[in-house]
Amino acid sequence: MRTFSWVLVFLLLVMADQAMWGQCVMCKAVAEDSAAEGAVGRGINQGILYIMAVPYLLLGIFGYLVYKKWDLVD
Repeated sequence: MRTFSWVLVFLLLVMADQAMWGQCVMCKAVAEDSAAEGAVGRGINQGILYIMAVPYLLLGIFGYLVYKKWDLVD
């Protein structure tokens, strides 16, 4: 059973690696499109801001719900 778990973890990591390589192609396409339009890096910067904002938004919503549920302020 222990060997099966290690094999399963290894296969999941290998499959995740293959899925991540697809993202490099997307970044390259956005960079090439923005360079052709004369706004070098604009699409990449907007993508980074979007990726950065989502976790903070989710964390804020979770924190607010926890705050309201336990009513920490007397």
